[in-house]
Amino acid sequence: MCTRAFVELSKTTAAKRGMPLEPIVFTPHPVWGKTPAELAVMVSGPDPVAGKPIMKEIVDNLTTPLSEAEKKTGIENVSAGPAVYGPDTLDNLQEIFMNNGMTDYMPVIIPTEEKVEAMLKGTSHHPDEVLKKAIQGVGYESAQWGYTVRHAAVNAVMAGCRPEYFPVVLAMASVGELGLFGSTTSASSAILINGPIRDKLSMNYGIGALSPFAQSNATIGRVWTLMSKNLSSGGIPGDTYQGSQGNNLDYNNLVIAEDEKNSPWTPFHVQMGFKPEENVVSFFLGWDIRQGHGAKGAGAIVNPMFDEQISDMFRTMAGTSGALVVCDPLVAKRLVEQGYDTKEKLAEWLWKNTMRTAKDYRESSLAYVYTYPLALEGREPYATWYKVPEDTLIPWFPKASNINFVVCGGQTNAFFQVANMNHSRSASIDKWM
Repeated sequence: MCTRAFVELSKTTAAKRGMPLEPIVFTPHPVWGKTPAELAVMVSGPDPVAGKPIMKEIVDNLTTPLSEAEKKTGIENVSAGPAVYGPDTLDNLQEIFMNNGMTDYMPVIIPTEEKVEAMLKGTSHHPDEVLKKAIQGVGYESAQWGYTVRHAAVNAVMAGCRPEYFPVVLAMASVGELGLFGSTTSASSAILINGPIRDKLSMNYGIGALSPFAQSNATIGRVWTLMSKNLSSGGIPGDTYQGSQGNNLDYNNLVIAEDEKNSPWTPFHVQMGFKPEENVVSFFLGWDIRQGHGAKGAGAIVNPMFDEQISDMFRTMAGTSGALVVCDPLVAKRLVEQGYDTKEKLAEWLWKNTMRTAKDYRESSLAYVYTYPLALEGREPYATWYKVPEDTLIPWFPKASNINFVVCGGQTNAFFQVANMNHSRSASIDKWM
């Protein structure tokens, strides 16, 4: 059962999961933001696709025996494109790649055999080593195809990576994390890199750290998007991608190299249990990023209470995700002066001092969709949050550990940025060298 906006998607997904004739009931669109009374009117009316009364259609679909045709199953197989394109002109090859959905609609480096072989020299791993095994079917949730080191190398060439970046690319590809999401909320992602490799690859973590001022930052972020399209079925509008407005961060994602030298805090990868000398890539998944200016009100008087400013920004975020706070070294050092000598201490303060009422939380559509089902299962703290009185104050995020901090920036002013993103996982880069 879904809204009429997803007619083709629902039928295609059912077929790809082996149920080509699965009965589907459609409601009017949209249902988001409707009151219970408005929704009741919708479901008591006709299916806008079949024309039948919705409730009768549901009952009939659940009680009528399946026909022999409806009992048939079958998974759609993945058909890979040709292993070699051409010979052809560079312009024609650009068109072929773009028209087949293999690019981000920006020009790519054509992955000739020579360029791919050069990229493969960036790792000691065999080109045919499998990074991810194939999963039969290509539906919305079964979107992982099988791919190898060589497949990752092709995408690294296309993105403009150098061979020395390739171990980072392989670490990213090995976890199978998609840089393009199917959510209607136009999600985005962040990549954080720690360890000595940041300097080896000349990554930018100073002035303009989050901007396109280093080939390594830019292309490592870009290849994640390309791999999401070419090593799985991610990023197909109307199928595996449903972002209503899209997100400009999806071009090359948010790429952060942490400034470990100028940070007064423990580097993020060490927090996650890695050694300081290890090279690690971490993934953060969520929605967006916005800037905090370190000023009080609209004036130019610097407010030393950065903790309060960060908590103010939290209140504009979806509490179902986490927060990634990107601090300029000036901000981090001033926070230490305020008594937050560890990231954990600051996260604990923010967690305890960013509150909303249980009523506001329960009325949030995101909470209803994502955490109410967990509450029904008895998962904490959601079960409690749905039982306490409406005026009870509850934290914005489930745990203090949902709030993470990294340091980068050129120290030209005490600014910070907050991304509505939660840490997903971290992976070793060293094992792919």
